[in-house]
Order: sequence, then C-alpha cells, then structure tokens
Amino acid sequence: MEQPIDNESGTELKVSQIPWWSVLLEGIIAIIIGIFLLYEPIATTILLIRLLAIFWLAEGIIAVIGALIFTKDGKWKLLSGILSIIAGVVILMYPIVSPYVVLKLLVIFIGALAIVNGAVILASTLKGEGGGMWILGAVSIVLGLLLLTNSLTGVLILPWIFGLFLIIGGIGAVIWGIRIRT
Repeated sequence: MEQPIDNESGTELKVSQIPWWSVLLEGIIAIIIGIFLLYEPIATTILLIRLLAIFWLAEGIIAVIGALIFTKDGKWKLLSGILSIIAGVVILMYPIVSPYVVLKLLVIFIGALAIVNGAVILASTLKGEGGGMWILGAVSIVLGLLLLTNSLTGVLILPWIFGLFLIIGGIGAVIWGIRIRT
C-alpha cells in the first residue's frame, strides 16, 4: 500500500511501504558494486557472473523440484529449471571463459534490442508520432549495429557502463532512502 507524502513544492509523492533502510542499503550496495566495476572490471565481472551461476543453479533445482511436486503445467517449469541448472553448471565449470561468453551474449541481445527499438521508434515517427524522435530511432539502430558488428568492444566496455549506471542509480536510491526516512 502506498502513502502520500507532501514535499516542498506542494505536490504529493507516493511512497511504498518499503522500509527506508532497505532502499538506502540497496543504494549503498549498488554504489559499491559500481565502484568495483569501474576500478577492477574483470575480477568484479567474473565474481558477479559466478554469483549469477550459483543463483541459476539454485533456482533451477527449486524449479525442477517444484515442477515434479506440483505437476499442473509443470512441463514449462521443468524445462526452465533444467536450462537454469545447465547454465549454472556450465558457467561454474568454465570460470575463465564464461564471463566473456555471458557478456558477449548480453551485448548481442542489447544490440538486437536496440535495432528493434530503433525500428519501432522510426515506424512511429513515420506515422506522424513523436516529432523529432526519428533521431533517437536512428541512433538506436546505429548503436545496435555497432554492438552486433563489434561485440568485443561492447564486452570490454559493458562493465564500465554497468558500473556507471550502478553508481548513478545507487546515489538516487540513497537520496530516496533518506527522503523516505524524513
């Protein structure tokens, strides 16, 4: 449930029932991870991908058990669990190569997503919506093509980009956590 609060400008802000300290803690953790990604991108990326593999492994085991116990529409849950287990095991078995492969797949996904997003934006501007948004659509398509044609550069830059986003988002979360408390 959300509670309205007044701020200085007279507008109401909606505040969820999330404890202020959890938002603050999330912001601090995001800032710390962001700093590590900027300072030591390779080691931090390897650690984060190992944690992701452990999460996938645990989630996969739980999904398989859940699919076997609760058999109603369990085939998709079973398939998802098996794929999660395979991904977790493969990443843990190949700790040196897996960060590169995972980041490369992520860069390819981001590149394809940027192309699709840019095409959607361009299509909507051709229909007369969005005015000058065609520039954003074109830039998005170019970025997607660059990521798909030179994914190694994307893999090398991605940890720094994530680090910057984590620091900026973490600062925002810290500020929000303090605002919720007061």
